[in-house]
Amino acid sequence: MAYNLKEVMTTKPSRFTAGHRMCAGCGAPASARMVLRALKPEDQAVVCCATGCMEVSTFMYPYTSWTDSFIHTAFECASATESGVEAAYRSLKKQGKLPEDQVTKFITFGGDGGTYDIGIQSLSGAMERGHDMTYVCYDNGAYMNTGIQRSSATPKFADTTTTPAGKVIPGKMQSRKDLTKVMVGHHLPYVAQTVALNNFKDLYEKAEKAIYTEGPTFLNIMAPCPRGWGYNTEDLMEINKLAVETCYWPLYEVIDGKYVINYKPKNKLPIEEFLKPQKRFKHMFKPGNEWMIKEFQDEVDKRWQELLDLEEMSNKAESAE
Repeated sequence: MAYNLKEVMTTKPSRFTAGHRMCAGCGAPASARMVLRALKPEDQAVVCCATGCMEVSTFMYPYTSWTDSFIHTAFECASATESGVEAAYRSLKKQGKLPEDQVTKFITFGGDGGTYDIGIQSLSGAMERGHDMTYVCYDNGAYMNTGIQRSSATPKFADTTTTPAGKVIPGKMQSRKDLTKVMVGHHLPYVAQTVALNNFKDLYEKAEKAIYTEGPTFLNIMAPCPRGWGYNTEDLMEINKLAVETCYWPLYEVIDGKYVINYKPKNKLPIEEFLKPQKRFKHMFKPGNEWMIKEFQDEVDKRWQELLDLEEMSNKAESAE
């Protein structure tokens, strides 16, 4: 069935309600709302959320923005908690203690700190064990909830409180981890990368595929942070657009090992267009720091070409079958 934004917004209830305390211009709440809209109205969900911006701002007892069952757990064990709930659900179904026609989906949310770093061991374990659950990472590129410290998702040269750009170091010195490819290495039936806002169709359709694909699935959503990235709150959609148009954050999915790039810019923009609106990269534009922009561009180009090659290999393999 073709995606219809008006139909989705008018016929499907919002399972992530207004009244949360997330910052204006943040990509995380928009991501959560659209992911949960992908659920069928008649289906139930158990949402597990690692400690982070999303949790502390949406669930302050006795108030909550989540209309489905919600579990808050620590940074390191969100995936383990959700996998345990999913296993209990299967056991209760087998014992006949739950209605046969009841459908419950298991969705975990975590920021990059609770996903790329602290929570990767439980995430990897849950995916390897094959639990029927979807993990959603809202990637805002640092530990925003505790003061904008660098994470392994933080891009190179970014200015953070633990990698301050100055005379000693020019921001973070390490390249950003590619967690989407790490999850592909777990041989999951569905892995995808998308953005918050800017492309509702891409986000919604990938969330729907992830939730309704049997087995463990992973969704990586770039969710910009106005405080940590230093952009105007009203520019959230533009930041997402520039990330895609520069190929810093490609839109693609991997279905049973087959790479599919969902969008290829006709005129790929230079990386400066993505960097300029963000205060965390302002030092890169000072005289004498041109080498940083070149190095950043070279890495983006390299990763984009690798992705193009992987898609081509997937197409050749499919043709040979």
